[in-house]
Amino acid sequence: MGIKRLCARVIGLTLTLGLLAGPAQALEVAGGKPLIQLAILLDTSSSMDGLINQARTQLWKVVNELLASRKAGQRPELQVAVFEYGNQGLSAQSGYIRLVTPLTSDLDRVSEALFALTTNGGDEYCGQVISVATEQLAWSPSPGDLKLVYIAGNEPFTQGGVDFRGAVKAAINRGIAVNTIHCGTYEEGVSSGWKEGAMLADGAYMAIDQNRAVPQIAAPQDTEITRLGQELNQTYVAYGAAGGEAKARQKMEDANASQAAPAAAAERAVFKSSAGYRSGGWDLVDAEKEGAVKVEDLAEEQLPSEMRGMKPAERKAYLAGQEKKRAELQGRIQKLAEERKQFIAQKEREAAKGGADTLDGAMLKSVREQAQKKAFKFE
Repeated sequence: MGIKRLCARVIGLTLTLGLLAGPAQALEVAGGKPLIQLAILLDTSSSMDGLINQARTQLWKVVNELLASRKAGQRPELQVAVFEYGNQGLSAQSGYIRLVTPLTSDLDRVSEALFALTTNGGDEYCGQVISVATEQLAWSPSPGDLKLVYIAGNEPFTQGGVDFRGAVKAAINRGIAVNTIHCGTYEEGVSSGWKEGAMLADGAYMAIDQNRAVPQIAAPQDTEITRLGQELNQTYVAYGAAGGEAKARQKMEDANASQAAPAAAAERAVFKSSAGYRSGGWDLVDAEKEGAVKVEDLAEEQLPSEMRGMKPAERKAYLAGQEKKRAELQGRIQKLAEERKQFIAQKEREAAKGGADTLDGAMLKSVREQAQKKAFKFE
């Protein structure tokens, strides 16, 4: 079940453009913000390790690209879900399909889940995994929200007992566009149903030439952005039963991104410096600012060790100091991120001279076209 090498890059970039239980209730979005929901259907059959690695590497680039959009002047809320399919280690009764993570704004958990994936031979049932994702994910009922499925693989789209035509039609009837990525030639994807699946669900069909490599671009700002991202971690004040675990996860996903690629580490730091990084469920600085808790009302055992013994006024002053430090670091990272973005854009333009669009550019075009139908605009 050989995977063309560039297929791995595709799923990563799919994430870039745009990173699940019984019938779910749609997640509420604070303040009535516009919403982008992105579900990644990832083939984890044998020989797909490269695919998974690229998904891990590109996750933070994905998030930053999507959060650069605006609708009616508002930054969107982003939720990402991941399914794996085609893995023989999963049960045959499930169709070799598993919910990896539900639609969530906690993208540290999404990253953690991606790094835990392994591959194993199996059968890839595209119609069934699309159907399961459509029915089980907590999709927004609002017609104005952007709801996207991206599915990648190299086996015929027709495999399995669930007709892909019915599955993709059910998705688009709920406002979910299905985008397909065939890892092989364009003609193979057409003849094996990948293009038809996308066309029936108002999505984009993409076929990738395995001989076309797209190298990562190392920017001169990467090292400093990554360093500041690590310094940013020190401003988070974990509290409650889940706080220590969440802060440990934050550190681990920094390490995972750094091991994956320097560019991935920088992209993750940029994301952590944005309003899209959600930590109010475990970080006292954000929880206090959002009104989720009152620090003066917390019991001593709910506080981190460095705050125990503080009087109420001292607690508030400590959090205010951490918030100030965080804002300063976020501003420095965002400034460097803009310089980095311009540097990379120039390198991509140079690489594309005299040839076809880069893979990144082609995929960005497809997602932007779908976003524009929902009145999203990109910076």
